[in-house]
Amino acid sequence: MVKHIILWQLKDELTDAQKAEVKADIKAGLEGLKGVVPGLEEIHVQIEGLASSNADLMLDSTLVDEEALKGYAVHPAHVAVANEKVRPFTKSRVCLDFEQ
Repeated sequence: MVKHIILWQLKDELTDAQKAEVKADIKAGLEGLKGVVPGLEEIHVQIEGLASSNADLMLDSTLVDEEALKGYAVHPAHVAVANEKVRPFTKSRVCLDFEQ
């Protein structure tokens, strides 16, 4: 199994209301990929961090292997979510992929 973890910071110019809407849209979009992307076993987006956090949201996903991770990265449904719901609203992205 491969874990794919991402932390994002949203753009500073977004209001609190816009940030809440963007986070909900990202969560719905990414979690909606389960059952669509081959090899994607689990996918969860955490949008309610504590005040001590320096990231706005986190993706925690599990894929069957590294080949499934590569397929996920280019899958049209994932690319659409990334291009429409994530990239336009985020200023930073940190990723950690590892085998478990």
